[in-house]
Amino acid sequence: MRYINTFQEGEQISDIYFCKQKTQATTKAGKTYYSLILQDKTGSVDAKVWELNNAIEHFEVKDFIKIDARVTSFNNSLQLNVARIRRAEVSEYVLSDYMPCSEYNIDEMMRDLDIIIESVRNKALKELLCAFFKDADFAARFKVHSAAKSIHHGFVGGLLQHTLAVTKMCDWMASAYPILNRDLLVTSAICHDIGKVEELADFPVNDYTDEGNLMGHIVIGAMMVRDKIRKLRERGESFPDTLEQELIHCILAHHGELEFGSPKKPALIEAVALSMADNMDAKLESFTETLKDAGDNSDWLGFNRQFDANIRKTLS
Repeated sequence: MRYINTFQEGEQISDIYFCKQKTQATTKAGKTYYSLILQDKTGSVDAKVWELNNAIEHFEVKDFIKIDARVTSFNNSLQLNVARIRRAEVSEYVLSDYMPCSEYNIDEMMRDLDIIIESVRNKALKELLCAFFKDADFAARFKVHSAAKSIHHGFVGGLLQHTLAVTKMCDWMASAYPILNRDLLVTSAICHDIGKVEELADFPVNDYTDEGNLMGHIVIGAMMVRDKIRKLRERGESFPDTLEQELIHCILAHHGELEFGSPKKPALIEAVALSMADNMDAKLESFTETLKDAGDNSDWLGFNRQFDANIRKTLS
């Protein structure tokens, strides 16, 4: 795989890239051409297809395409002059090479989450967690899903990374504050954003689905948990009504405030703990991503709406 951030002017490139944008345009001489934005996990590059001939097979936006191209320079930026294009087969590429990806090992994070699930002692809650995460198809989607279209954890493995971080914080809280029901808190942490697998389309789309736009992940997640509990009961498993209500309340209240999208404000101490852990990880990750985007810039970065302040990196 030849990554975009290694391109140098004058090189010939023959590799597969994600077509993020495709526009048909016309030159001043009236000749039709394609203007493309191609992407991999290291960045994106402008590309032009000046000759629309038989070497350019049909493709659409969000396709993975195999290109033959020459690296040129235009207005001090690198650009590709593309001579050949074909759609790539699924077997020819690995999604994580083309999308922003968690810096942590996804399989290791999944193993850490599985260990916490195994530590849950309440039989009903453990059965519920296993019903989700021992389902190979669901687990496969969950582990590579994004936690957001933007703002924080909007990358491959983002949902798993965020869920694991929130769950570990909640596990620590339960050890520091014995009043907390550890199994309820940990289970609600693992399930709090579970609705995002339906709110957001899988990569490479990573945009809101119709269901996501109409209901949002909080309501979707609560519905998913309630539906799974119903199926457990149909199989003869026991799941107390009160425990179901408390778990779903924690999910519904995990944004903490009505104005932040929670249908309910936290009314249980576990719901308060979950909302604080969720907010902490979301904010710290958002700040981290902002600093990464700033690169080596150590100056003040300007007013940030999310933090309501002018921010910069720590210099000490």
